[in-house]
Amino acid sequence: MKFNHLRLHSWASVDPTQFLTSDQIESELQVLYTRAKLPEGRLELQTGIKRRGFWPKGTSPSSIASEAAQKVLKNFPREKIDLLIHASVCRDFLEPATAAKVHFNLKLSPHCMISDLSNACLGVLSSMLMAGQMIESGAIKTALIVSGENSGPLLEETINYLKNDPSMDRKKIKPFIASLTIGSAGVAFLLTHDSLAPNAPKVLGGSTLTDSSSVELCQGDGSTQGLMMETDSEALLIAGVKLSQENWKKCRDVLGWQNSDVDKIIPHQVGVAHRMAMLNELGLPLDRDFQTFEFFGNTGSAAVPLTLIKAAEAQFLKPNDKVALLGIGSGLTSTMLGLEWNS
Repeated sequence: MKFNHLRLHSWASVDPTQFLTSDQIESELQVLYTRAKLPEGRLELQTGIKRRGFWPKGTSPSSIASEAAQKVLKNFPREKIDLLIHASVCRDFLEPATAAKVHFNLKLSPHCMISDLSNACLGVLSSMLMAGQMIESGAIKTALIVSGENSGPLLEETINYLKNDPSMDRKKIKPFIASLTIGSAGVAFLLTHDSLAPNAPKVLGGSTLTDSSSVELCQGDGSTQGLMMETDSEALLIAGVKLSQENWKKCRDVLGWQNSDVDKIIPHQVGVAHRMAMLNELGLPLDRDFQTFEFFGNTGSAAVPLTLIKAAEAQFLKPNDKVALLGIGSGLTSTMLGLEWNS
């Protein structure tokens, strides 16, 4: 789908308050490492992740998302927000929508529509496409998209499980490695019609493809206070890159781009192997992408937006840059968007 009037009005992120390094995780798992004869440094070497963040126990996703949103709304009238979408994997509860808590925290208008949109690591990008169509059609003029991801409960449960299972060995640990890469972040994007922000970055359009035959390759289960996840990382990488190739062709057709038109790249932040495989297979240069996974880990639905925000703060993005957002999430689904950076 293509957009003519969609703008990324403003954006903000919130960093986690605590961090856990890969070395610290391996220290926690020292008994397992010794029994399975795993080399020290393996986790960082395989993933490229030095640390991942989290918030203290009891911190709610809505509070993280609300903090990011407060920054975005500092200079924007709250009564003008037409739609609020909470797009995290993490939620306060199953019912009602976590967006209701964010709406309350932000004191938004009673006329503001609210919804949770869950799509694994693609929640924010999926929300951008859906809200963008509403703005483009004239149904609404503004949409606030938020995410508050906290990996604390997943990290704690995974480490405890690995420590306390005496049968755990090299083979059995593989499905849990991806869980040890999950990080935390809060993000907020304000999308508007171009009449409200004519000089803001343009959201040009994008595309989505789904390969649901891969639905079992990465699955998480549990409650809002705790989660366990198992991932076939090798199969997921192969299937994900294949789907990304197909979707990148579709996205380029929508945008009218060639690879040579892309100035900057914001890929999903899974780790070093995924980054290399995706960019190589898509034929995109390795010196045009921005990364956050080294110090934040894989922050789920916040990963691509967080990386875009950090790239902007680092002045990596220049006026008139064509920016490709390359998202992929378990399911498998790939969503990609093109921006023209005018900020």
